[in-house]
Amino acid sequence: MPRDYLTEFLPDLEEFRQKTIQFHNGQLTAAQYKSFSGGFGSYAQRGGQKHMLRLRMAGGRLTRERLGFVIDSCEKYGIDWLKITTCQSLQLHDLSPDILCGLMEEAWRAGMISRGGGGDFPRNVMASPLSGVQQDELFDVMPYAEAAGEYLMNFIKSVRFPRKLKVCFSNSPSNVTHATFRDLGFVAKPDRTFDVYAAGGLGVKPLLGICVAGKVPPEDIFCHIKAMIDTFVTYGNYENRGKSRSRFLQETLGADRLVSAYQDKLDKALKTELKLKIQEKTVNKQEAGQAPFDRRLLPQKQEGLYSVFYQPPGGCLSFQKALRLYQLTKSMDDVEIRLTPGEGLYVINCNAREACLLLEETADGAGTLFETSVACIGAGICQVGIGDSQALLNSCIQAVRQENFPDGTLPRIHISGCPSSCGTHQSAALGFRGGMKQTPDGPKSAFAVFEGGCSHQGREILAETGKSILTELIPDFLVELGKMVLSQNTTYDKWILTHHRQLRELIDKYAA
Repeated sequence: MPRDYLTEFLPDLEEFRQKTIQFHNGQLTAAQYKSFSGGFGSYAQRGGQKHMLRLRMAGGRLTRERLGFVIDSCEKYGIDWLKITTCQSLQLHDLSPDILCGLMEEAWRAGMISRGGGGDFPRNVMASPLSGVQQDELFDVMPYAEAAGEYLMNFIKSVRFPRKLKVCFSNSPSNVTHATFRDLGFVAKPDRTFDVYAAGGLGVKPLLGICVAGKVPPEDIFCHIKAMIDTFVTYGNYENRGKSRSRFLQETLGADRLVSAYQDKLDKALKTELKLKIQEKTVNKQEAGQAPFDRRLLPQKQEGLYSVFYQPPGGCLSFQKALRLYQLTKSMDDVEIRLTPGEGLYVINCNAREACLLLEETADGAGTLFETSVACIGAGICQVGIGDSQALLNSCIQAVRQENFPDGTLPRIHISGCPSSCGTHQSAALGFRGGMKQTPDGPKSAFAVFEGGCSHQGREILAETGKSILTELIPDFLVELGKMVLSQNTTYDKWILTHHRQLRELIDKYAA
């Protein structure tokens, strides 16, 4: 992070300290404090006694230096665990107010400015986590994501946004960052240009994005970011917070007027904004050796190098595991960690020997597709959460493990504790959204079922919402679903193509 941003933001920390003190003295309500602290990438946890700090890192690049800082901070302040988010950020939890303010300043000075990590600001810029090493990628988008992340810091204090703005980059049609349905998405093309999508998003009234420009030269990405910002600020809803996201521009302007408005802003930006110049990095590590087959081991496009995948349940990474990863990788040339939008991580640029060491160390992670399921932090910690996403995921994993289903029998599920879709449930083949359900014994915790979502470029579908199932019954629902799929000797993704009615009937059974 350039020093000029650090110098610009450091004076803000004193106000943050004062507001935090006022909150704990009862001078600010939880809502008042939340509206302020979010802009610093921090929120009070449920109950108001502890805090969370969200560290920005464009593209989820948890470099050796960043991981070293996190490890030192955990040891210094007694932090036991970390949360990987679906926006490729890292959250530090259970921070007392005196720890929070000091840690925030130290993180900023270490190059991880949390400003804009929450609230009505440009959020962490996302990128395909295997960008630069993925065998079938169209081209490496990581340098552009990092440049975009720095560029967006210019607008933290200079622009008042209607609501948050999420920008992302995709390097292949797998579209793991949801670039075609974010506020602004850059989608790589085979000719090393981008198609640009805008005004999409999940949450309440989700929408796929609209393609507002095609064959965009990478050097013009700043112009397109500026065009989207100007479009959002000009036409965004500042009066109704519930409609203050960019996707509602499709409702107020319509698709054609939105594209026209964007192009008008773009024409102006192309005359004023700097062209981006990027020197793409190359990996010069040359290694011989063949690693053994493992489903968590991905050969890279660099011959002889591998990426090792690790998914801690629900994206909750223990300090001890983070420490071991740091100890193992700190002396490995060119090796770094990439956080994924699915709350997991890759350790990239490993030779065969290094990959074997890391596979052994991470053997306690997800062993099947189902165990890579996604869950937001949930109502156990989040102030606005309704359902306890983490508790539900843990109970589901335990129930399914007892059945010993073959891999693929159940899909990866996505769980959000509330309509905000932090667990990206609307993009999932099978998703759940927390809420309450009236029963003869009064209201009980339940999750609405979403099914049929797909994020693959060209096949994007947002999951449809269905009936709600009591939280306590969802593990049984998944076990019975797994048995139905297993009886056909197939996998869920194939089974659902011809058995959609049976899925609906099973949902009806458990929702009754």
